[in-house]
Amino acid sequence: MTTLAPTKKNVSLSNVFDDFFNDDFLNMPSFFAFTNQKGAFMPNVNVIENTENFEIELTAPGLENKDFKAEVKNGVLTISAEKEEEIKEEDKNFRKREFSYSSFSRSFVLPDNVTADKIDANYKNGILKLTLPKKNSSPKTPAKQIKIG
Repeated sequence: MTTLAPTKKNVSLSNVFDDFFNDDFLNMPSFFAFTNQKGAFMPNVNVIENTENFEIELTAPGLENKDFKAEVKNGVLTISAEKEEEIKEEDKNFRKREFSYSSFSRSFVLPDNVTADKIDANYKNGILKLTLPKKNSSPKTPAKQIKIG
């Protein structure tokens, strides 16, 4: 199971992504924070912020849609996958049987402005892409001129 890293410093949204790629993961902000399991396969991840949403791109070639599981619980998005394979070959002179198992789990603490029940996921060409829409905090209104008397 992937565990969340404790936050050791306060970081503004403007430098979250600078810290995201820092080698010192224990000092990461809680925004999209994670640590990984020792010895487990850990796919690379891109986190992209747009005006209307966040995007998470996770590289996981060789898997299928059915291998993935994604869930949000208590403000934490967890993406995991498991794949088992068995290859059997038999001939009159030999018998070959190979097994393989791979898995991973990545967790991300979601910011408060994500609409968790509208997260969308799509797996194509070895990339799992999740779109996390932002909540509309307030409708955009044009600037209003104030007359000073």
